[in-house]
Order: sequence, then C-alpha cells, then structure tokens
Amino acid sequence: MTVSITPCWKRPRRILDRLGPALLAWLLCVLAVPALASVELEQLRVERRENELQVHAHLKLELGPAVEEALAKGVAVYFVAEAELMRDRWYWYDRKLAQVSRHYRLVYQPLTRLWRLQVASEPNFASGVSSIAQTFDSLQSALDVVRRQSGWKLADVADLDPEARQYLVYRFRLDMSQLPRPLQIGASSQTDWNLSLSRQLRLTPEPRP
Repeated sequence: MTVSITPCWKRPRRILDRLGPALLAWLLCVLAVPALASVELEQLRVERRENELQVHAHLKLELGPAVEEALAKGVAVYFVAEAELMRDRWYWYDRKLAQVSRHYRLVYQPLTRLWRLQVASEPNFASGVSSIAQTFDSLQSALDVVRRQSGWKLADVADLDPEARQYLVYRFRLDMSQLPRPLQIGASSQTDWNLSLSRQLRLTPEPRP
C-alpha cells in the first residue's frame, strides 16, 4: 500500500501563500519597534595621571519612546553622573575621601531643530551655575557626550594614603526630580524613565617606590 502525504499540505500551503504579505508586514512592524530604554556600564576605570586621580566611564545608554517623545515636545531631560572615592574602615562606616559629579541638561529646540546639551558640576542650571553648552544636529550626537565621561579629576594623589584600602562608587541616573511636576507623577510608573545604575570598583594600592 502506498501512502502519500502531499495532498495534506496543499491547503496549508494555500493559506500560507495568502498570509505571506500579512506575515511580512507583521515582521517589519516587529523589527521597527524601538529599543527599550536601558543603561549599562561598558567601562569604568581610575587612572593616576599628572598627580591626579582621574575617573573614566563609558555608558551604553538608550532612551525609550516616552523620553524621546517628551524631548520632541521641548521638555528638558536631566541626567546625573557621580563618582565617590571611599576608604575602608573596619571600626565605623567607610569614609568618603572625594567626590565628583556632572549634571546634564538635554533639550530640543524646535525653531532651530538643534539639540542643546549643558554640562555643569551643580544641579541647578537656572541659578547662574557655570556650565558648558553645546548644540548638536541629532539626539544621538548629544547622547554620545553623556555616554563618554573621561578625565574627571577625583582627587590629588598627594592627598591620599597609598596604603589605604579604597574603592570607587559610580552612579548614573535620569533625574526625574527636575521634570515638570505633572510629568513626574506619570513618569514614576513608566520604565522608560527609570534609568539608573550603581557600580563599585576596588582600587589597587599604589606600589611602594
């Protein structure tokens, strides 16, 4: 007896042929979905250079649709990056030896179609705090400045004990406290706005001469 299963596939194949364009359109929609908001630390290191202790950090930062939509409407978005140098103390809480921070204010200017990024060491840009401002043609170009944090002076090497056990605490976050109050209430429950990370890095003691 000869059994053939070829006829059994005719109807499903006809259905697949009909659904082909629809499936292709669906796949294109799936591939076109923007990446979810995320922040990761790709590199963190501390260098002793020219009698200074310097911090270098490189982030993988992606904004979600909700944040990009707010930016497109002219809402300023703020980021904070900070590094703390800590010293181990077995008898009490660890001691903070030094701290450095950067505050970023990112805003889109519809009239010029440019992105403006301000960088300062203090959080309140409206109070006359000295800041560095740059303009960019694209959002990604502005975010590249936030992603690459290089050569921050954390402390003078001469002020540190070379034999002490020390470590670095690095933090980065999207500062929702700087957003307009109505937006703060809605953003608190959206994952796109909850961008933050915290990492520690143990410092190697300086070898004795």
